[in-house]
Amino acid sequence: MIKTLFLAVAITLTSFQTNAQTDEPRELTCYNKWSQKFDERGAEEVADGVYADVIITSRMGAKANCWSGKAEVRNKKLLRFWIIKEDNSEEEVNRTWKGNSNKDVAIINGMSTSMITVHNELLNVLWPKKIKPKKAAAKKAPEPTDD
Repeated sequence: MIKTLFLAVAITLTSFQTNAQTDEPRELTCYNKWSQKFDERGAEEVADGVYADVIITSRMGAKANCWSGKAEVRNKKLLRFWIIKEDNSEEEVNRTWKGNSNKDVAIINGMSTSMITVHNELLNVLWPKKIKPKKAAAKKAPEPTDD
């Protein structure tokens, strides 16, 4: 009986610690920050061509990395993409993909759909220059006067 009571108390304390840790606000990753900006403003359509000003994001679990990159778009689909290195050389992104997730990659609202590797790494390509301009704030009305 005492062992059961002790075990119940230990489980309760562990769950409180777990909840306390998850209640802390999480810092937004570079992907989350960009995704939020695209969601808020929207983006222009990405036309066919080669873009040397994209951002390539990679996410695994709660971690994310964002790199400068280059991407080729054909028939409004992401064809291939490269990470730009510190010395300005380019390295094509080649992974072993799950279920051909790198084929027919659509570009919606300035962001490619997610591609997933066999190691559960999620990759997206973003076109930050396609983000629509910030909308002007509403003009406040004047306060009433005693005239």
